[in-house]
Amino acid sequence: MTTSTTAEGSGLALDDVTLVSRAREGDVRAYEQLVLRYQGPIYRLALRMLANRGDAEDVAQEVFLVAWRRLGQLQEDAAFVGWLYRTATNRCLNVLRGRRPQVELDAEVESPRQDDRPEQAAQVSEQLAALNSALQQLTGEQRACWLLREVHGRSYEEIGEIVGTSTTAVRGRIARARAQLAEVMKPWR
Repeated sequence: MTTSTTAEGSGLALDDVTLVSRAREGDVRAYEQLVLRYQGPIYRLALRMLANRGDAEDVAQEVFLVAWRRLGQLQEDAAFVGWLYRTATNRCLNVLRGRRPQVELDAEVESPRQDDRPEQAAQVSEQLAALNSALQQLTGEQRACWLLREVHGRSYEEIGEIVGTSTTAVRGRIARARAQLAEVMKPWR
């Protein structure tokens, strides 16, 4: 079954629920639109959690393959995005648990925009590297909660569902992560 991923002739993009519904019916193009819409955020979450481009790419690819295979098991079409984040977060936590304690971290960060002011670009790059290093010092659970809240804008309730814990635990993890990051990032204020 192949259908258009835009509203008939209007050029308007379809919402997630409609795309998920069509993908569950076997519409590969609808699923491709979901992948295009969420591959960037899922990859960035994995990159920040794992600090390794190769691992992040593997996780993102695996998340979308698993989602496609298990789309029929999803109870509500509207839950798709949370389900993606939960799958990605859990996979990242599994990768982190599987690493040896003294792992050499490949702390790759996206380079800042190169403006006419190279000094500022260098400082921003150093700050990003320091933040990425500080993130790697958090526990995997703290890092996941902080990233989902601060970078991906998820609610405490959503994060609780994604990581499988209470909103109280999520708030505690985020508070500890914020305190630890604030301490490490003091020199950059």
